[in-house]
Amino acid sequence: QPGQPPLYSGTFDCFRKTLVGEGVRGLYKGMAAPIIGVTPMFAVCFFGFGLGKRLQQRKPDDILTYPQLFAAGMLSGVFTTVIMAPGERIKCLLQIQAATGETKYSGSLDCAKQLYREAGIRGVYKGTVLTLMRDVPASGMYFMTYEWLKNILTPEGKSVSDLSAPRILFAGGLAGIFNWAVAIPPDVLKSRFQTAPPGKYPNGFRDVLRELIREEGVASLYKGFTAVMIRAFPANAACFLGFEVAMKFLNWIAPGL
Repeated sequence: QPGQPPLYSGTFDCFRKTLVGEGVRGLYKGMAAPIIGVTPMFAVCFFGFGLGKRLQQRKPDDILTYPQLFAAGMLSGVFTTVIMAPGERIKCLLQIQAATGETKYSGSLDCAKQLYREAGIRGVYKGTVLTLMRDVPASGMYFMTYEWLKNILTPEGKSVSDLSAPRILFAGGLAGIFNWAVAIPPDVLKSRFQTAPPGKYPNGFRDVLRELIREEGVASLYKGFTAVMIRAFPANAACFLGFEVAMKFLNWIAPGL
């Protein structure tokens, strides 16, 4: 929490203390909001990427360059922020609450209600600029890396659409790692800003960045790196495999759609 010494010395210390103090359920604290938002978020994410590609193509079968794929991915980051920002705000507040032992919110819905009551829609969307700073470049890296890896992993003479499930999983997992390598610093700033008391950072992320570097050094921008990377590979491998399977199914039942 801003202005207080760290509660945990690292990823595994956090895991151990959470498990001892709250049990397995504590590991999933504050996850209701992200889970509710994850399905529409990924739908909007892939829609944004598809739209970004289409806007740059003169014909549907035009092959885009990697910078163009990066730009298309960046557009998807703009789309997802609309859904992600409130969920991220609620998740961070509930996780901080669990760590400090204070009980202000009874759950995700109660948290959203209180935020809206206290500061209106701006309170719910606090940290949106930082969410954009995280998701726009990270999403560009995400999709560009995935498309690049798919091309590399496709055997000569074969089509990218025929890529095997293990190769899709590998490409998706690595894309997730590249995504979070870009996203972690702004995510750290965002989380600190979103959980800070009102008025603590009048100049936004600049104040957060100055305080963080002054108190904890540049390395603090990569707080949680280990935990994020442990999650990034399997989560995004499954995400892209699910997407590819869903697209093949939709193309099978409605080929002209």
